[in-house]
Amino acid sequence: MNVLADLLFYLFSAVLVMAALGVVTVRNPVHSVLLLVLAFFSSSALFVLLGAEFLAAILVMVYMGAVAMLFLFVVMMLDIDFDTLRRGMREHLPLGIAIGGLLMLELVVLVSGIHLNAPQAAAGLVQDNVREIGRVLYTTYLYPFEIASVILLVALIGAVTLTARKRSDQKHQNICQQLARTRDQAVELKKMAPGEGA
Repeated sequence: MNVLADLLFYLFSAVLVMAALGVVTVRNPVHSVLLLVLAFFSSSALFVLLGAEFLAAILVMVYMGAVAMLFLFVVMMLDIDFDTLRRGMREHLPLGIAIGGLLMLELVVLVSGIHLNAPQAAAGLVQDNVREIGRVLYTTYLYPFEIASVILLVALIGAVTLTARKRSDQKHQNICQQLARTRDQAVELKKMAPGEGA
């Protein structure tokens, strides 16, 4: 079991290092975000090997579900010619299948909940992982936690503001102006001769 844990540790560590290098070296920002997602998966797998399942779940839910998608959202705001990106899809298909298989392997390890080489706590010192993290987070690190929350909120508001583009062809409804209309403004009487109607 220790040999398998060591092999998985070196595998996930190698994937993490290669994905982190790819994030800063690739030229395409979409590929960079996808490599960042792979790096998050590898980090969460390492947390599972260490017995910190809560940190692994938070890494997957928060960073992959929020931060990586926010990065992808910002990348989609850029003017990228996706037709040129699709041209080389067949050439990169084997690499994409390999990375997808690696992600599936890491997901199986995460979902199965295998505790490989998890450190055993001494007798009488076993505590709940989530409760201990919550106690430290909301006592010792309360102010940094709140500051990080405010920074993420400001970043979210900024991203929404940047993407909210005003279009000239859109029609907006003004409720106050509609309620202030009189009958003369709303109804127009037309005098038509017999036979001119529809």
